[in-house]
Amino acid sequence: MKTFAVLVGVLFLLGCDETPSSDQIQRQQQESLLKEGSAQIGMPAIKNFRERKLLKDILELRDQNGLVTYAYLWSEVTGKKIFLCTSIGYGIPYATQFTNPSKVEHDTEHGYAILPQADPNGLFSPAAAEGTWVLCKDPNSDKTLPVYVEPRVIVSPFKLPE
Repeated sequence: MKTFAVLVGVLFLLGCDETPSSDQIQRQQQESLLKEGSAQIGMPAIKNFRERKLLKDILELRDQNGLVTYAYLWSEVTGKKIFLCTSIGYGIPYATQFTNPSKVEHDTEHGYAILPQADPNGLFSPAAAEGTWVLCKDPNSDKTLPVYVEPRVIVSPFKLPE
């Protein structure tokens, strides 16, 4: 028991020598401020969870097999949409990654580091990109093929009026 008390005392004294950084001080002040705000205001009185239900519906509808959609490009020049193709599903942003974009590497000397992680194809996808992948039906066959689109794209589950 005495050994434990001595060890705790030594650790306490070692910890006292460290002066907190300005970031640590600000983080502590911010935490105190947020605690006070939460105590005064509390959480919103959400009872119906309507937006969560809508998002669940959207995710389930997007997951249907054989979902036929119609892809359009938006022309900034004319302010009109241009039919691109009959498509399957919705466009996938180019920066979407199949795997987690980062991984934690542990190092006994320095603790840990967060490093980028490649996708299964061995490439490192960008954090953001303008392009979109659309699976378009080939008008000359029964195949669907990926089409890469740079301008803004509209993908709809029904044909949009002209």
